[in-house]
Amino acid sequence: MSRLRDLVHRDPRYRVHLPAWLERLVSVGIVSTDPQIVRRQRCVNVAAFAMVATTAAHLIINSLHDFRGLLPINADNLVLMLLGHTFIVWSFGLASELQVYFTLAGAMVFFFGVPNWRLFLAFYLAFVVALVVALNFAPPAGLVMPDDKDFRGLLSNQAMITMIMINAALMFYALATRHRAEIELQDEHDRSEALIATVMPSTIAERLKSGDEDRIADRIDMLSVMFADLVGFTQAARGLAPEEVVDFLDGLVRSFDTLSEQHGVEKIKTIGDCYMAAAGFDGAAERGAAAIGRMALAMIEGIERQAPLGGTRLRVRIGIHCGPATAGVIGDTRFSYDIWGDAVNTASRMESHGVPGRIHVSEQFRDLAAATFVFEDRGATDIKSIGSTRTFFLIEEPASTVRESLTAGDHRTSGCKEMLRQENRAG
Repeated sequence: MSRLRDLVHRDPRYRVHLPAWLERLVSVGIVSTDPQIVRRQRCVNVAAFAMVATTAAHLIINSLHDFRGLLPINADNLVLMLLGHTFIVWSFGLASELQVYFTLAGAMVFFFGVPNWRLFLAFYLAFVVALVVALNFAPPAGLVMPDDKDFRGLLSNQAMITMIMINAALMFYALATRHRAEIELQDEHDRSEALIATVMPSTIAERLKSGDEDRIADRIDMLSVMFADLVGFTQAARGLAPEEVVDFLDGLVRSFDTLSEQHGVEKIKTIGDCYMAAAGFDGAAERGAAAIGRMALAMIEGIERQAPLGGTRLRVRIGIHCGPATAGVIGDTRFSYDIWGDAVNTASRMESHGVPGRIHVSEQFRDLAAATFVFEDRGATDIKSIGSTRTFFLIEEPASTVRESLTAGDHRTSGCKEMLRQENRAG
């Protein structure tokens, strides 16, 4: 259940748990794997056990009262079929109130299931007819031991108490099963919602679920895109157990996901050991650039706190560019939200031509975020498929900018907090 908490950010809700021995008892003889059939068969078992208990109770009481005199009735109690119970009602009469067991006909829906409602209706009507006939034509005192009024009073009390117990057992189990099914269905729904939210922005997920658009495709005039790649990962992971490699990547990507959520950046995907994210989908280009830059700084700082992989402490190489891009949902069985265009291609080049432990950005990104960050001019760099172009390293966020973002209530990294504390101490 920890994965459910991870996905939907809440603990699983309380559900009814029956004792293990009772779960095994009501599951006796069930071999189907269809959840609906299993639920119906469990209800059938509950009803069968209730009927067995009823038959046994009548058998014991009848036997204790007059075993020989009630021997025909005791034998019939072992069957308890429709005609058999009709015979019992005629034998003991309406004063025994045993005709009340005909009202259990409604519980036969558990036996047949809703899809077989015609078969259920046929049996139900047969029981209704038997009840109506008994109420109108059965002798009040019955045919067996008609003068024993005390015994009929005892049967009446037992019938009423037994009916209460049977109805309570059936209703409780039916409602408990329904409650459990509703909780499981809601959990599955929450998982589906959470899984959709992990592969695309929430706004895109809502548009996708609405079904109002045949195809989701958007044009973003200025999108800030970031690629972050682990330097030396392949060599460090060589020869390590798969569990160790996956645990390392899982912890690192989770920390990056947390940073993206904190800074308002949309994670696009992971490609091997490369992490791709973007910001500015809402059209606020400068705010998106500031968010992606702050996340990049936090990633550089955060990788230092990660445990080594196989004894090797890894560093991250980050590249950022901003420009026009196309975004949309593609695929069918495994659809995904992705972005394409100059912003993506150039950001990838910034990463691949960058330096481990540093944030390599294009001149366009520097111009867009110049008021937010401090940059170092790298000079002209020969970029594959682009040629010689001027690039920069993103160094830090000035303390004054950090103070403004804190005042505005923006998210910030721990590095920014420390920078502000140092400034305050110096002042």
